[in-house]
Amino acid sequence: MKRIRIFLSAIALVWAGTLAGQNRALLIIDIQDFYFPGGAVPLENVEAAAESADRLLQYFRTGGEQVVHVRHNFEPGGGIYTLLKPEKSEPVITKEHVNAFLDTGLDSLMRAHKISELVICGMQTHMCLEAAARAAADLGYQCTVVADACATRDLTWNDRVVPAELVHLSTLATLRSYVTVVSLAEFLKQD
Repeated sequence: MKRIRIFLSAIALVWAGTLAGQNRALLIIDIQDFYFPGGAVPLENVEAAAESADRLLQYFRTGGEQVVHVRHNFEPGGGIYTLLKPEKSEPVITKEHVNAFLDTGLDSLMRAHKISELVICGMQTHMCLEAAARAAADLGYQCTVVADACATRDLTWNDRVVPAELVHLSTLATLRSYVTVVSLAEFLKQD
């Protein structure tokens, strides 16, 4: 009788894991030191975005779901930001390109873990975050971008400055036709 209960408990855990999204992973893109004040490429609202990313990270860790960190190979300041330091069980993918899937083992890692859904956050919204979301969608993953766990910076076009907030919002607006875009509060509420 005890063996039957243990067996049924194991089945329940596997079933609960499936329902909790065990085929889902959190993909944290380039939340690295060089994007913070004093770094080579400081972003707007970077601390608030990192705090939202940390809340998302803690949510995934608490749920026992897969977390993957991506870091751009850039120095100085190429370390992953302290608030989001990976645990030993969390893979770190190092990339040379804007697209986190290009010339890395990221897709193979996701396939090996039978991941079909990605929740994505990170930096810069208009560059590496957008490239990862579009590439992931092209590869067949169901993708959700958590908007307030991302940050970017002012850009210039000819003599005009495009403020970071508009760069961020316009990128998210175009991504909506490709992936799901939600706030952290919306993600936590619907999950």
